[in-house]
Amino acid sequence: MAVFAIMLAGASQISYADSFVFVASLSGPAEAPPNASPGTGFTTVTYNSVAHTLRVQVSFSGLTAGNTASHIHSATAVPGAGTAGVATTVPTFPGFPTGTTSGTYDNTLDLTNLSSYNPAFVTANGGTAASAEAALIAGISSGRAYLNIHTSNFPGGEIRGFLANAPEPTTMLLLGTGLAGIAAKLGRRRKVNKSKEA
Repeated sequence: MAVFAIMLAGASQISYADSFVFVASLSGPAEAPPNASPGTGFTTVTYNSVAHTLRVQVSFSGLTAGNTASHIHSATAVPGAGTAGVATTVPTFPGFPTGTTSGTYDNTLDLTNLSSYNPAFVTANGGTAASAEAALIAGISSGRAYLNIHTSNFPGGEIRGFLANAPEPTTMLLLGTGLAGIAAKLGRRRKVNKSKEA
């Protein structure tokens, strides 16, 4: 059991210690209030705690009108539900393909720069880029932040999804390898014990 505990601790320390990946599927029924939009989307948000960056990747299609804005909102009162103010740049992410019903986006925000945030979010969370970063990442990490896309048909948001931790392939591989090693060792011990009893 001690080996297992060491494996778990090692896996969490070895695996991308400075990068944290969050994902969300975007849909109309996930909005507040829910809507029947046929639009869908997917986002991957990667936070680098050493570089203090937030890479935002979004793909979307099927919106009922051209989009007017997209951003991350944080933090809701409870995980996975409710609404919150805009945390990232307003009115939309820099370079987001505005006015389209489908598209892709990939941009990295510098979280040490105040222009990466909604000024109201900064003011409400300590007044500095560092305090805003801490609040944003706390909201994302606790499942109380969502990314949404607004359109003229749905000014409050046509599709959205709450960001959740993405399982890391490296951690899962290390954990699986460790468990397999432990199982093999236990199997050998049982064989040795049985042969001694005979």
